[in-house]
Amino acid sequence: MSPPSPAWTALLFWALVYSYCAVCACIELLKLLWSIGRSPGKTFQRIVRENPPACLSDPSLGTHCYVRIKDSGLRFHYVAAGERGKPLMLLLHGFPEFWYSWRHQLREFKSEYRVVALDLRGYGETDAPSHQENYKLDCLITDIKDILESLGYNKCMLIGHDWGGMIAWLVAICYPEMVTKLIVVNFPHPSVFTEYILRHPSQLIKSGYYFFFQMPWFPEFMFTVNDFKVLKNLFTSRTTGIGRKGCRLTAEDIEAYLYIFSQPGALTGPINHYRNIFSCLPLQHHEVTMPTLLLWGERDAFMEVEMAETTRIYVKNHFRLTILSEASHWLQQDQPDIVNKLIWTFLKEETIRKRE
Repeated sequence: MSPPSPAWTALLFWALVYSYCAVCACIELLKLLWSIGRSPGKTFQRIVRENPPACLSDPSLGTHCYVRIKDSGLRFHYVAAGERGKPLMLLLHGFPEFWYSWRHQLREFKSEYRVVALDLRGYGETDAPSHQENYKLDCLITDIKDILESLGYNKCMLIGHDWGGMIAWLVAICYPEMVTKLIVVNFPHPSVFTEYILRHPSQLIKSGYYFFFQMPWFPEFMFTVNDFKVLKNLFTSRTTGIGRKGCRLTAEDIEAYLYIFSQPGALTGPINHYRNIFSCLPLQHHEVTMPTLLLWGERDAFMEVEMAETTRIYVKNHFRLTILSEASHWLQQDQPDIVNKLIWTFLKEETIRKRE
């Protein structure tokens, strides 16, 4: 029997995307109706947050800086720690996060690196283009290249978590000369992800938000229900939040997230990142050529751990995988001491290997 034609494969793929999008939308609508039925007043309650919590201006985390990219015209916000001129460590956050998710790493690595925690396009204080097309993966990859050059560097040690991990993988693939070492937290090689999700219904369910986010405006609205209850639960609930043995977010930490994402229009840019992903899939197989460290929290509610080991086949250099059994998806915030120690070990190990 001959394999299906590319046209049929594409048709089946998009049928799956839109069908599952409809299913996820129906589930969220039922949740909304249930909430309205139980407590209509509380459902639409939303606290106005005008002033940022003090933790966002903590001087121990670094200095708030801005850089405007010539070609795109966008202004990016980042927090930098460590002396200028030291090797650059560039940190890319996931969703729904922003530069602050790297607070533990900003403090830890500033002694030997110029550590830069970026607000990605559309997040926090970084500019958010209004058109969905401005969030295609090509644009996000180019952002990192342009920012690196604007900071006065031609290479960096690149670290990404979650969606920032996806971008980090692609930057390493497209601009290998700019990445000396790659560290990714809880996101597999993009080719592993796209292949795995189509073959494993369990991962398809865990990635349901990818499909739900394809809808206009409704996902943003659902995040605001019950004063951003969904956002709070992502970090604190038993199923998706930081585990019992993790470093729990303080009330001020949670308020920092609520302050950033409760600003007018603050959710549209981040969700627009996902609204373009299916136009770029499935991705071709790409090799990663620099030393790579993959860190994974085994209790990740969104990503199945089997994808971590499969990632090894795409890295054509030294590859180290460490799976932390008691850790959640929010690994660098959940187990910061262990994560920082593993990163130091990887960096020093590579330095020793080069000398030998």
